[in-house]
Amino acid sequence: MEVNEIMAELKANGSDSIKKILLKHGVKEPFFGVKVEYLKTIQKKVKTNYQLAKDLYATGNADAMYLAGLIADDEKMTKDELQTWVKQAVSNNIAEYTVPWVTTGSHYGFELANEWINNKDERIAASGWSTLSNLVSLKPDDELDLKALKGLLTRVEQTIHSSQNRVRSAMNIFVISLGTYVAALTDDAIAAANKIGDVTVDKNGTACKVPKAVEYIQKALGKGKPVAKKKTVKC
Repeated sequence: MEVNEIMAELKANGSDSIKKILLKHGVKEPFFGVKVEYLKTIQKKVKTNYQLAKDLYATGNADAMYLAGLIADDEKMTKDELQTWVKQAVSNNIAEYTVPWVTTGSHYGFELANEWINNKDERIAASGWSTLSNLVSLKPDDELDLKALKGLLTRVEQTIHSSQNRVRSAMNIFVISLGTYVAALTDDAIAAANKIGDVTVDKNGTACKVPKAVEYIQKALGKGKPVAKKKTVKC
């Protein structure tokens, strides 16, 4: 499939009601309001396609950008391309899902995540923390820098309440992911979450709630068995 063909299909399958919901969740124009389920039907047709993913992302259409993340060949993405993607991610779902997915599967995941979390741009910083959450949930523990991750946990504990809105949300998910998927740091994550307490995030009037880190970690570990790593972070 070509870009123009896909864009026509996205336009034909957009929904005003879905668009209204997505606008409240921080998705920015232009986009058609296509359900993720339908984007996945296109994903099945084109499978993984490096160039098509880049071309779709370059349209600036949030539906096409989300689809680009689903079909991207993560390992082929260069550092410069990922830097371009994160700068162009003006929608919450692209900044906190699409870009972190692809960055996690690239050769620069931990490096770029650590760079982005220091960025003053709220969206880029949130992308960095979301990438870290994906990395700890996907990568085997022996491929993770546990000392560095523990240091980042301390940073979250000390700065989360003074951080920007979307960054607070992404930091909270990082604590949950670390405590759930990295057994060596579970106790540290729970201790940090207890010190942090409730995290307040403006959800723009939606029904979304901020997950309580301790409760989520303990529920995930409730069966007393280590939680298996994810096979993919893309959804």
